[in-house]
Amino acid sequence: MAVSGKRHLFLTGGRGAGKTTLLKALLPLLCPEPVPGVCTRAIPGDGVDLAEVPSGRVTRVGVFDPALPGPENRMRPVPGGFSGAGVEALDACMESPCPWAFVDEVGYLESQDTAYRDALLRLLDKKRVAAVLRSQNLPFLNELKARPDACLVDLDRPFGNTGCVIMASGLGRRFGGGKLLAELDGRTLLDRVLDATEQGFSRRVVVTRDAGVEALCLARGVPCLRHSLPLRSDTVRLGLEFLTKDSPLDACAFFPGDQPLVRSQTVHALLLAAAGEPGAIWRLGYGQQAGAPVVFPRTLFGELRALPAGRGGGAVAAAHPELVRVLPALSPAELRDVDTPADLAELEGLLRQNPLP
Repeated sequence: MAVSGKRHLFLTGGRGAGKTTLLKALLPLLCPEPVPGVCTRAIPGDGVDLAEVPSGRVTRVGVFDPALPGPENRMRPVPGGFSGAGVEALDACMESPCPWAFVDEVGYLESQDTAYRDALLRLLDKKRVAAVLRSQNLPFLNELKARPDACLVDLDRPFGNTGCVIMASGLGRRFGGGKLLAELDGRTLLDRVLDATEQGFSRRVVVTRDAGVEALCLARGVPCLRHSLPLRSDTVRLGLEFLTKDSPLDACAFFPGDQPLVRSQTVHALLLAAAGEPGAIWRLGYGQQAGAPVVFPRTLFGELRALPAGRGGGAVAAAHPELVRVLPALSPAELRDVDTPADLAELEGLLRQNPLP
């Protein structure tokens, strides 16, 4: 939320995904003061209650109707429920001095009430709102999910449909060769990168010219594409083509194989940011320095495939500065790569001073 610049935070996903649990945990992080809001709770076989926070007032806004087709959406709205107590609760949120409000949840019942929908839109204009949206294909819910001022997180697929190309084709001349298999605190540089990218991606591939790298990937069960082409642009193109040959991706991350101190939680944060703003280029940075890994949206895959000879993805990012967003790393060490034995020794020293979790 901090780096996206978005005003609202919307959580969606199927039943049991943890939307309400996550919302409760996030509210104190979004706002240090008590946040007013509205909760709707379905009681199976009975009805739906709307509770106003902090007043605690509870109103029945839906009743179970066995005549409705099941198994879901077998509640019908109580006349005047949402348009009465529901609108009053949202208006109370608007009058609160707190800059934030929460709504848990917005579903098919809420979508049927014009007065409640209008009050919710007014609330979004006046306050920052953290809301839970049901995972349903309804016009009003789709309208909310498409708002450009909202960061949307789908807990069924929080990191989106994103691929990962691990760039491992360098010859390591300045290092003396084979740098990705060099050890840092008992683990190879490439092992550390593979650990950091193990979760969150739809699929990944290591692109290399090195037989040792290929053997390590084989031992770990990680897809590896070995080639003999000379250019960095070849590595980008080959990796992207490999990942998209059977099914499409919404985005693709390019991760240097010699950047061993990037943490998995940083990778996950980068993926969350990219999924929340799918048209942007997201890259890791620290202070004034923007670096790697970099996540590119699908709309730029054509440019990545057609990179000029020897150029990397940075050329595409430079051509679209208006799309670039930078996620701050937890530490500047996460951006450090290894080009020489001295670089490796320096990172060893950093780890001895400040062991990473």
